[in-house]
Amino acid sequence: MSTDNSLTGTLWHTADFDTDRHLKLLGLGFDQPSYELLVQLHTRHVHTFPFCAVDVLLDDHPGVEPATVSRRILVEGQGGYCFEHAQLFAATCQALGFEVHRHLGRVHDATNTRTHMSVEVVLDGIRYLTDPGFGLSITGPIELADGASRIESHGTYTMHRLELGGIEHWQLRRDDEIAHISDTLPVMPIDVRTGHTVTSTHSATGSLFTRTLIASRFTDAGHMSLADTTLTIRQAEKPTEQHQLTPAQAVDTVRELGVQLDEEKADKLRKLLN
Repeated sequence: MSTDNSLTGTLWHTADFDTDRHLKLLGLGFDQPSYELLVQLHTRHVHTFPFCAVDVLLDDHPGVEPATVSRRILVEGQGGYCFEHAQLFAATCQALGFEVHRHLGRVHDATNTRTHMSVEVVLDGIRYLTDPGFGLSITGPIELADGASRIESHGTYTMHRLELGGIEHWQLRRDDEIAHISDTLPVMPIDVRTGHTVTSTHSATGSLFTRTLIASRFTDAGHMSLADTTLTIRQAEKPTEQHQLTPAQAVDTVRELGVQLDEEKADKLRKLLN
């Protein structure tokens, strides 16, 4: 299998990510690659940084170049979505010495565009899917093996190997629903930029982010997700809760999820939600 290790450095601009700061914010240090370290990286990342597409909705997203992603997530506290989280996560994994492969996938259905990015990490010959930028997904690595499963408080995730057009694909399911289907074709930085452009600007393709306020995060209390003015709370061994918020409450909730909003941006969101 081909490896992204030949595509690191100059091509992916991994040096533009502040991996030292990333690890510090996660409460981790540089260590030898291990499964335990990978679990900590994945779990702490999704509990620390919010999934958020506020700037897509406001038609003011600055792009997903590595230096921009690093600044927005690690310094400005803007959160991000898959093309941002996955690039940062992959860069830090590589800095730690993990073998990394970047993948693109189709959300929910094999006929959709390739607008999701995940990261495969290989350790001691075992392949793992990590998914730091999907919003509601796994909180730690799951083995890329047909039938592999991971139990989360919000559902059971399973991997399913598919052969589509002679290409290896992996379908991640949450209970009976398809989360995404990722292929193993080589990924270049231009593919990430193209996927971001489609997702952030093409409302005709049905991109949810261009028309809906989306923000979520795993917290100590469970998973909290906001879609416009509907707040959904999922906690272990408790019924899922849904609460209808006012526009002002929704903006406050975005901030509570860890997204830093200045008053100008907050005011724009409130007006959009009214």
